[in-house]
Amino acid sequence: QRMQQLLETGKLSAAKKLNSSLPATARWPLTELEAAWRNPQRYLQKTAFAAASAGRRAVALFALQRLARRSVNLAHAEWQRIIGHFSEDERRQGFAALGYAAALEQDERALGWYEAAGTAELGEKQLAWRVRAALRAENWHEVQLGIAAMSPQQQSEAAWRYWRARALKALGRVAEADALLVPLSREYHYYGQLALDELGEIPGAWAPTAKFEADEAQIEAMQGRPEIQRTILLYRMGLRTEAGKEWDWAMRGLTDRELLIAAEVAQRNGMYDRSINAAMRTIELHDFNLRYPAPYREALQTPLQEHDVEEAWVYGLMRQESRFVTHAKSEVGAAGLMQIMPDTARWAARRLGLKGYRKGMIHQLDMNLRLGTYYMKNVYSRFDDNPVLASAAYNAGPTRAKKWRANRPLEGAIYVETIPFDETRDYVRKVMSNTIYYAKLFGHSDETLKQRLGVIDSKVPVVSADER
Repeated sequence: QRMQQLLETGKLSAAKKLNSSLPATARWPLTELEAAWRNPQRYLQKTAFAAASAGRRAVALFALQRLARRSVNLAHAEWQRIIGHFSEDERRQGFAALGYAAALEQDERALGWYEAAGTAELGEKQLAWRVRAALRAENWHEVQLGIAAMSPQQQSEAAWRYWRARALKALGRVAEADALLVPLSREYHYYGQLALDELGEIPGAWAPTAKFEADEAQIEAMQGRPEIQRTILLYRMGLRTEAGKEWDWAMRGLTDRELLIAAEVAQRNGMYDRSINAAMRTIELHDFNLRYPAPYREALQTPLQEHDVEEAWVYGLMRQESRFVTHAKSEVGAAGLMQIMPDTARWAARRLGLKGYRKGMIHQLDMNLRLGTYYMKNVYSRFDDNPVLASAAYNAGPTRAKKWRANRPLEGAIYVETIPFDETRDYVRKVMSNTIYYAKLFGHSDETLKQRLGVIDSKVPVVSADER
């Protein structure tokens, strides 16, 4: 099991070291492991598995898993050819590998392969994607069984509490579903919002807008603390990493009230990311104006009107992209408040007829907002005004957002849950959740999160009876 975990995370050297420490009878053949790592398909095709040792069969299962992540079809073909040489337990492991890879590819065969895996021991990711495959098929019985197979710790995650409640409700066990939804609805995040929607509460009533009030003496005292002063100085010097470490140290052990005072200090000093950081730490006393600040609102009005984009959605996206750090830059080069890639910025500038645009202008506040909102409008229009698909496209590209649709209309929450990229799935959840909060704080809309997520059209055009 430990060998598999190391290999799954790409730690071949560590796996080889562990292998050398195992008893001789339990070791995997090293040269075969290296061959399977380099070219899993070739290894499976060129290796004889009749009367193979346990070590060779273990390498074969690893090769199958590795090949499946590259091509489910190729892996399935190889598995069908060699499956007769493996024990029942090993066959279950093989089908588990196929099911996991197929679920990530949103392949409809995934559930069948997971079923064939039977009692195979599944890791947390395999279990999660078993449930996601069931969600994709809208098989609520399998959703419920899949979550029940998780450890208590994994079941306690907000996602699985929500989907377990949905499964129970779909199966007619409403009281059990509500027992999960009620406490979840009191949590301020994506799944808490969906839980409240499921309970049918008044839209937006759960997002308090009352601003926390601290007197000036308390604010001055907090700002005067040496650790806060150091944070502000480091921030102004452009040393954001060091400022963040100092800030985290300063936040240790603070009460809810002190955290909100610190958040106010950060906001007054233009450290919006630190303000959000402090406000998000509170447990009982909250200020959603500090959790969801709206800086640069005046500067945003012109591009909003020019491109006709919803203000709450733009803020929801900016909060997730940059935490309102104007000179934020990602590892891949995305820049500014709206984290625009340089190539996208040049493309948008050409489309807008900005002949004088230069690369460095991407960091200018007004330019970044103009280019970013233009691109948001572009992907929004390309996806028939669907903010879920547009948000996914903004993060992972339009091609992937299209690919992830199903062959039939799919509930928006299920589309989001089954996005195969962890980063994009988390991104879309947070952007959409943020949007609900901003719409409420701006007084713009009482639309629920579930309503905003809506239904995602099928990737295959639906043909009416008259057109057949």
